[in-house]
Amino acid sequence: MIIVKSCKCIKVVDKQKRAYLELHLAVLLFGFTAILGDLMDLPAIVIVWWRLLITSISFIFIIKSIRHLGSFSKNQILRFMGIGIITSLHWVLFFAAIQYSNASITLVALACTSFFVSLVEPIIMKRKFEWIEVVIGLIIVPAMILIVNNIEDGYVIGVFLGLLSAFLAAIFTSLNKKYIVDGKERIISFLELGGAWIFLSLLLPIYHMWQPIEAFWPSNMDWVYLLILALLCTTLAYVMAMKALNYISAFASALTINLEPVYGIFLAVFLLKEHKELNLEFYLGVVIIIAAVTIYPLLMRRRKRKLI
Repeated sequence: MIIVKSCKCIKVVDKQKRAYLELHLAVLLFGFTAILGDLMDLPAIVIVWWRLLITSISFIFIIKSIRHLGSFSKNQILRFMGIGIITSLHWVLFFAAIQYSNASITLVALACTSFFVSLVEPIIMKRKFEWIEVVIGLIIVPAMILIVNNIEDGYVIGVFLGLLSAFLAAIFTSLNKKYIVDGKERIISFLELGGAWIFLSLLLPIYHMWQPIEAFWPSNMDWVYLLILALLCTTLAYVMAMKALNYISAFASALTINLEPVYGIFLAVFLLKEHKELNLEFYLGVVIIIAAVTIYPLLMRRRKRKLI
């Protein structure tokens, strides 16, 4: 009996190790998104339109049955599609930030998402603000100032767009947390991605009148980048991240996902040689932000333990 229990424990530990490995691979793929955005020649809104189309189609094949949509009310379907619209704008601003600056700067701005969540989530979830969140915010603000003051003037727009993208990410993350339905994550993602694609399809003609789109059809290499972006960095990464939650805690998952900017910046330095465009002050600001984002959940967990 003891031997059987020991074998079961070993199997659980092995599955946890595999889950952590898959989650880190998913986060690495998330970080690779910025690299692909930097490599493509298409406008940001076109990149996101194609990404959403390919990803939405791929989700049809991983959803066990589309009939599960019948378990959602009309209001729920519209709500999740609305959240998808916010997601699409987040992605458009993310890729636009890369095009105005570079992948490293955009990923640093994205690292501020956790701070924005600390401001947005209490409002959406109707709970009190935490003093720890205020402290983290005070740490991040001077770090961002340090970064902005030590980059080229043209990159400042990229920082602003990146921060706006992070703010929208905080909104749709908090809304998902409020309205998520257990066991229906894939259907919800399909609704959000589908709603996002429909929204951008309606927005594209208006955008084209304001800013003529010279390149809409991807080149041969852009097709390669788009397929990697949609199938690997979105669909596969999402499935692995969701699967990992079966064996590790949500806290451990969130803490790992915070490493996305770290992985992304290292990839940008290694693949795009962006370290030649950035100085020591920039990386000092990066270290401060990453440290703040990483310490925040640890402090919150420690505080909750004291309250128990």
